[in-house]
Amino acid sequence: MAEVVRTPVVIVGAGPAGLLLSHLLHLDGIDSIVLESRTREEVESTIRAGILEHGTVDFLVETGASDRVLVDGHRHEGIELQFAGETHRIDFEKLVGRAVHLYPQHEVLKDLVARRLADAGDVRFSWNVDTVSDVTDRPRVTGTDADGNPFEIIADFVVGGDGSRSVTRTAVVGSLTGGYFREYPFAWFGILCEAPPSSDELIYANSEQGFALISQRSQTVQRMYLQCDPEQDPNEWSDAQIWHMLQTRVDGRTLNEGPIFQRDVLRFRSFVAWKLRHGRAFLVGDAAHTVPPTGAKGMNLAINDVRILHEGLAAYYRGAGEELLDGYEERALRRIWRAQHFSWWMTSMLHSTPDASDFDRRRQIGELRGVVASEAGSTYLAEAYTGWPFEA
Repeated sequence: MAEVVRTPVVIVGAGPAGLLLSHLLHLDGIDSIVLESRTREEVESTIRAGILEHGTVDFLVETGASDRVLVDGHRHEGIELQFAGETHRIDFEKLVGRAVHLYPQHEVLKDLVARRLADAGDVRFSWNVDTVSDVTDRPRVTGTDADGNPFEIIADFVVGGDGSRSVTRTAVVGSLTGGYFREYPFAWFGILCEAPPSSDELIYANSEQGFALISQRSQTVQRMYLQCDPEQDPNEWSDAQIWHMLQTRVDGRTLNEGPIFQRDVLRFRSFVAWKLRHGRAFLVGDAAHTVPPTGAKGMNLAINDVRILHEGLAAYYRGAGEELLDGYEERALRRIWRAQHFSWWMTSMLHSTPDASDFDRRRQIGELRGVVASEAGSTYLAEAYTGWPFEA
């Protein structure tokens, strides 16, 4: 028989959303338990992209979640757009007075885990959640702990930050797939390689051969992407083939090559759950929504979800009632759908599709030229990419 544990807030998932929410609640003196199916090592070593918006960086620093982002993160004041043999720089600092930081998600997670453990936070790794129930009354979470023993936790609120395969989502919307969904007819073939940076800033390249993104990780490790078929076998191409495809899609620059030590295929999907709240259960981060990576919005949306939800929970425990909690879904969705549009726009403008006609290709180039030739067009891209101001 499982021992019943009680806590104000139980958070399913130790991703950026779950750990940050636990940290913010701690600052208000509100206890929480974070349950994560992976080990700490897996959480901290799963390498994912990380472009942090201006406001996200400020929020992480101001709340004490991360100081290292300013030390080890790389400030980028623009990006490079390439198309039709042309190269154009979108100067964020000049256009909107803001910048982004390149700081991979696993580094954010290292900071958040360290912060929670330093504050004696209750983060339970290798704990598997099987069910989330009774969310309209007194949420109940059950599963097995790290030793395989059953557990049961009863809380005032349950928050699902457990990713795109969220167990909590079923409790909120009634099914794992309940939401608005779009799948794209292409994917990214991503590599990590040992090489010095090929550019100081990200290069977004639209070419007749398909899209390419040249990114960075450190002075010795780089991350790059090629547009590919969603069914592409990551092991089918040789290193030489990969480098040839990257070189031919980037104009006017010879990329620094090196040994490729990781390769994967990232499918492109857009998703927004039908509901972000049901009773006393809430969804945040990838459990609530996913976006194509082109617009660099995923982790930033998760941070905004948590910022809004935390305001509601803090007000509730101060005795102010549930008014701010009642407004969570509407407030979060405003930014979510705005980011969905921007991510779709960037994706459709930069990628080719299997059925694209000569008209489609020429229209796409016309759109890109319109963006770089117009200060208003460039400003829209810069404003969205660096992040809209947080809503009060």
